[in-house]
Amino acid sequence: MCKTKREDFEKYWDDISPFIKFGCLKDEKFCDKMKDSILFKNIDGKYLTLKDCIEENGGEVVEANDKKDDAAEGENGDENKVEEIKTTIYYVTDEVQQSQYINLFRNQGQDAVILSHNIDSPFITQLEQKNPAIRFQRIDADVTDNVKEEVAEEDKEAFKAVSDSLIEIFRKELGNEKLDVKIEKLKDEKVASMITLSEQSRRMQEMMKMYGMGNMGGMDMGGDSTLILNANHPLVQFVVDNKENENISIICKQLYDLAMLAHKPLNPEEMTAFVQRSNEVMMLLTK
Repeated sequence: MCKTKREDFEKYWDDISPFIKFGCLKDEKFCDKMKDSILFKNIDGKYLTLKDCIEENGGEVVEANDKKDDAAEGENGDENKVEEIKTTIYYVTDEVQQSQYINLFRNQGQDAVILSHNIDSPFITQLEQKNPAIRFQRIDADVTDNVKEEVAEEDKEAFKAVSDSLIEIFRKELGNEKLDVKIEKLKDEKVASMITLSEQSRRMQEMMKMYGMGNMGGMDMGGDSTLILNANHPLVQFVVDNKENENISIICKQLYDLAMLAHKPLNPEEMTAFVQRSNEVMMLLTK
């Protein structure tokens, strides 16, 4: 139906996709039959096959069997052939919460697919195993080269000094000396701050939730999250230039919480503090 009545197939896809993906996970033969009929809806509402997604990102489909053949060649010759660069397919799990990241991608002409169902995490893991030349990565897992500017060679020393200063200020004001802070020059000057979390850590968290393992006795699985500050944003520049300003603490905390809100929901205590601080900011505007 995907090949003969594509338009009708797309209409039903959102409703039937969880069942088809479940079937693929349970039955390898079924998965092999369906592999060319699996659809992915992108952030513009267009439906793509896996092959479309790979080609859109400049890659090519490589089956697991092909990989084994390459590995055999590598053992007899150039081992580096096996370690080729993988094609990255970016995805979104929540269009509303991750809208800031989606806009960053759109503005730079990048695409991402929507994977919002619980079954999608194990399903994309299976796809990666069957197609070793690809990897799926959520759009907030890292700051891609396409959305940031390169720092000129002659400016690197000054930029490092600014970065070190910002890292010190934010760690102090947020009361967390272990906070991972990174300074980037994002092309979108409207974005002041954002949070990234490595794909590996996210999948580990999702797996633990699925199996009801919680926090494994208090183990912090969010240790790979990073606060990204945009050096091109006026608020971040204000922090650098006005370290002793009485409102620096409020600005730092607000930038962190705003970044976190675009990443995941705040807990009750964090949300209460954020609302109170937002009221303080509005009171400052009245003076």
